[in-house]
Amino acid sequence: MHIYNRVNNKEKIFFDDQDHRAFLFRLGLCFGFTEKELNKEKLLAMPYSRIRITETDKNNFKLYAFCLMPNHFHLLIEQVGNISISNFMSKLCTSYSKYVNKKHKRVGHVFQDKFKAVLVENHSQLMWTPCYIHMNPIKDKLVKHPKDYKWSSYSDYASERNLPIINKKFLLETFGSVENLIEQTLNFNVKDGL
Repeated sequence: MHIYNRVNNKEKIFFDDQDHRAFLFRLGLCFGFTEKELNKEKLLAMPYSRIRITETDKNNFKLYAFCLMPNHFHLLIEQVGNISISNFMSKLCTSYSKYVNKKHKRVGHVFQDKFKAVLVENHSQLMWTPCYIHMNPIKDKLVKHPKDYKWSSYSDYASERNLPIINKKFLLETFGSVENLIEQTLNFNVKDGL
C-alpha cells in the first residue's frame, strides 16, 4: 500500500534533522521496534523521548520504502497482521503532530486531511511505486541524485546503510537485484508523477 499525507496549507512539517528523526523513530515504534533498537541507529535515534506509542508486534506491517519530504511523506507498507492501517497511521500521525505542535509552539491540525492510501494491485504498480517514492526529492529539486537525500530509503538499497525498519528482501526479489532496482529508479520519469 502506498501511503502519503500532506501538511495543512503545504507548510513544512520537517524543519531540521531532529524532526526527521522524530518521525522515523515514531514510525519504528509503530512497526514494533523498541526504543533501544531504534536508538542504536543514528538516523532513528531519539534519546530521552517521552513517546506514548504502545508496543506492537513486529509481524503486523512491513515497510519497503519511505521518503520524508519537507511538507509530506510517502510510505510503501504491507499490512500482514490484524491491526488496521488506519489504526497504525492514527498512532503515527497523532504522535508526530503532538511533537511538532509542542516543539514549534503551534496548535491545531498538522495534516490537511486523513492520510491517502493507494492499494498496490499488480506487479508493474509494485515496481513503479518505490521508484516514485525514491525520486520525489529529485522531482522537487531538493537534490540531483536520490543517494544525496538521506531522508528516504533509497540509501538502504543503494549503499551500505541498513536501517532495521526497512524490509529490503521483498523489493530486491521483486526487482531481481539491487542493480535492477537502482537502474529502474534512476530511469524513472519523475515528471509523470502520480
